[in-house]
Amino acid sequence: MSAGDGHDRERVFTLPNIITFARLLAVPATVWLMLAQRLDLAFIIFLLAGISDGVDGFLARRLGLESELGALLDPIADKALLSSVMLLLAWLGLLPVWLAVLVVGRDVMIIAGYGLLWLLGLRPPIAPLLVSKLNTFAQIALAATALCGAGFGWPGQGVLAALVWLAACTTFVSGLAYALGARRMLTEQP
Repeated sequence: MSAGDGHDRERVFTLPNIITFARLLAVPATVWLMLAQRLDLAFIIFLLAGISDGVDGFLARRLGLESELGALLDPIADKALLSSVMLLLAWLGLLPVWLAVLVVGRDVMIIAGYGLLWLLGLRPPIAPLLVSKLNTFAQIALAATALCGAGFGWPGQGVLAALVWLAACTTFVSGLAYALGARRMLTEQP
């Protein structure tokens, strides 16, 4: 075993990565609770998962525990949770179907784009853009608000409607930003 291999193993079981693994486990729990019409409990699990998204990144940076695994798993956990919840919220009639299609379509486009660039020998950075971070926040706020409204009756439809449009706009803009970045990589290649 080389020294690099030992270092990589040490970077697997860090506190930030364990928090990210827990967020991945929150996905089936949240889905099950939503299907069982326990939107109050789904909201609580989703809220904790959303908070953990900020905590794991903060701890990784603060404690110097950033890792390639964490950089890869964090967006996967985000996308799995948000996509699942958005699709189910649309299926339950709590969010517009077009928004769920936009959110999932953007994620599929980004994943397909990264895959295509890798196949072409290009190595795009696995780092979210600022607009993508804003988009993730808007989507988390929207999903949490929809779950809270359905589970606890608060807040009202006005807040939900505003968040629908905020999430839609940031989803579109961030998808466009990733598409333009991929186009730039393709046109700048020798």
